Amino acid sequence: MTSFSDLGVVRPLAQALSHSGFSEPFPIQIATLPDAIAGRDVLGRGRTGSGKTLAFALALLSRLDSRKARRGKPLALVLSPTRELAMQINATISPLARKVGLSSVLIAGGMPFGKQLQALEHGVPIVVATPGRLIDLMHRGAVDLSDIEITVLDEADLMSDMGFMPAVKEILDATGQGGQRLLFSATLDKDVDALVKKYLRDPIEHAVESAGIAHGEMDHHVFFVKQEVRDEMLAQIGSRQGRTIMFVRTQRGADRLAEKLQAKGVAAGTLHGGKAQGARTKALDAFKSGKTPVLVATNVAARGIHVDDISLVIHADAPTDPKDYLHRAGRTARAGESGTVVTLARLNQQREMKGLIKKALVEATFTHMDVANPELARITGAQEPTGEPWFPAVEHAPKKRRTSRPGGHAGEGGSGAVGRHKSRHKGRSGGSGSGGERSDRPRKGSGGGRGRAGSGSGKSPGGRPSGRPGGKPSGKPGGFSGKAGGKPRHKPKA
Repeated sequence: MTSFSDLGVVRPLAQALSHSGFSEPFPIQIATLPDAIAGRDVLGRGRTGSGKTLAFALALLSRLDSRKARRGKPLALVLSPTRELAMQINATISPLARKVGLSSVLIAGGMPFGKQLQALEHGVPIVVATPGRLIDLMHRGAVDLSDIEITVLDEADLMSDMGFMPAVKEILDATGQGGQRLLFSATLDKDVDALVKKYLRDPIEHAVESAGIAHGEMDHHVFFVKQEVRDEMLAQIGSRQGRTIMFVRTQRGADRLAEKLQAKGVAAGTLHGGKAQGARTKALDAFKSGKTPVLVATNVAARGIHVDDISLVIHADAPTDPKDYLHRAGRTARAGESGTVVTLARLNQQREMKGLIKKALVEATFTHMDVANPELARITGAQEPTGEPWFPAVEHAPKKRRTSRPGGHAGEGGSGAVGRHKSRHKGRSGGSGSGGERSDRPRKGSGGGRGRAGSGSGKSPGGRPSGRPGGKPSGKPGGFSGKAGGKPRHKPKA
């Protein structure tokens, strides 16, 4: 049996893996680790869930063992197309890095700059980043990539599909000449050929398993369903035991489907690019913990969800591209486990779906399915939902104390109680955001309406300046122009 030590992994990492129960490498790790640790440029292809993340993590950690980085100049960079995937890559790298005296930082949009800037300033050897946020920091002068010795591109084909190639090329151009580059992906198609030819030197390619998904570990089914029974069928499937992920095309579609499931008694969460990062993290954590065993997601999240024990994937909206099919399907049957993939298609999509399944290189059964068909329960574990609406937990913000300032709670532009009420005294600022001019009557856009005028929304208590131009001293009477509820110039008469 091949061990991690046999592949060149340094002893502290091999011991840490052994203590965690990872004693036997996966095929993609056996294939790529010797060349990657030796410093070769590598193209690694293996289906999602095959262990690619650990493969490149062990390679770069073994090569950088105990190295120190200068301020703002990391030594290794891992680029990922999505925040979720970047978060999970960093979660894999970070604890292993500590075993060899290294550290990592996650740099991604939707997260505060402060911690990222602080880590770079202290000198962090490994950066795991999404292209957009990294470019921002480069342009700010907060990070210099000239010391980068190892660059990893994870899911390069998805970065191409999402339009990140110009940013990726700018980043690669900024890295040190002669550095090692590792490109890992579930597919290596023509979209990344130009990238490989320009930036990788004499790369060695390792392809483990076909681009399709191995038959036997994963059962594939296509249900042709009448539109009027689709929602009922999804509610029954969502009521099954075990983790289920349902993929839809749009953010709005994800929210609507989750609301329909919740109304039927299904504990379902949503994950898509339209949610704030904190909400996305909470949704994924609730799914991992089992609080919400059903997750409704869009394609953008298809490669960023690395959760064990997802036994069923539902294409609630049938995919139109075989790559989308494979990456959605790859959320189940991970690391040698088994799983089921079901596509719900319209009756008039039979020819289209058969062609897509063929291009995806998988074998599937095609069935005209109805909620009364016993095969639905046999294949998916579907059962009748409770019918009692399920409501997601809501975290209430602490109550704010009333301010003693005139006008109630001052927001970032509105006046009155969080910008909702008109000023009741003459001489009080309407928070117009245009120089602090006062008026006895709230003007249009003066902050006396819905709290949307001035320099902010009026939702933030405390009257803090918003950081926008309207929040600076104007030099005119009235003080801060973006701060509502300003003090009157004269004391009101008794």
